[in-house]
Amino acid sequence: MAAEQTHVLFVEDDDVIREATQLALERDGFAVTAMPDGLSGLEAFRADRPDIALLDVMVPGLDGVSLCRRIRDDSTVPVIMLSARADSIDVVLGLEAGADDYVTKPFDGAVLVARIRAVLRRFGHAGGGDRAETPDGASDGGVLSFGELEIDTEGMEVRRAGQPVALTPTEMRLLLEFSSAPGTVLSRDKLLERVWDYGWGGDTRVVDVHVQRLRTKIGQDRIETVRGFGYKLKP
Repeated sequence: MAAEQTHVLFVEDDDVIREATQLALERDGFAVTAMPDGLSGLEAFRADRPDIALLDVMVPGLDGVSLCRRIRDDSTVPVIMLSARADSIDVVLGLEAGADDYVTKPFDGAVLVARIRAVLRRFGHAGGGDRAETPDGASDGGVLSFGELEIDTEGMEVRRAGQPVALTPTEMRLLLEFSSAPGTVLSRDKLLERVWDYGWGGDTRVVDVHVQRLRTKIGQDRIETVRGFGYKLKP
């Protein structure tokens, strides 16, 4: 594998989909490790430490949601879930398990590549861009304070009541987006555009689940729901 190649772990039990998708990704310059089940996927993840993981929800041995949880136990590597049922609870379960995004099957190869690159772009720039540099919250250097919540925008660290809070890069970007405009309502579509880098319409469940995950870590009352409009961070 060339040093500059992005390494993708792809877990899919359908032989045709696995082989065709692997070839398509490799044509686009990715290095791909493809596995047919969750257990072999977990072994490959631990051995190779890929840059991103694509996990089908319905794989044998260890399903994709459980595999995502195992990956999240010790890694913040980006994870995209693949689900054949867009309206299924599988989508929400995958996001709640720590996935950063999902793609519905059957998918177009170009769409999958675009989503992979979008995730990788935001993980490569987890600081959230210039918007997080001059927020309205009380600050000490690069540290923003909102009640018992402290956000170090330079060190990319978060503390709640003095205790460190572990966030995934997506959760960190979401929090930085909120902290850049405390008290301002941000719509789900705007958050999809700014945090998930969607240049097109996306499923707002991605936003809702990530907001709920963020709330459990920084305090349920810190992010307020404004019904019909979106969310805002309480100053």
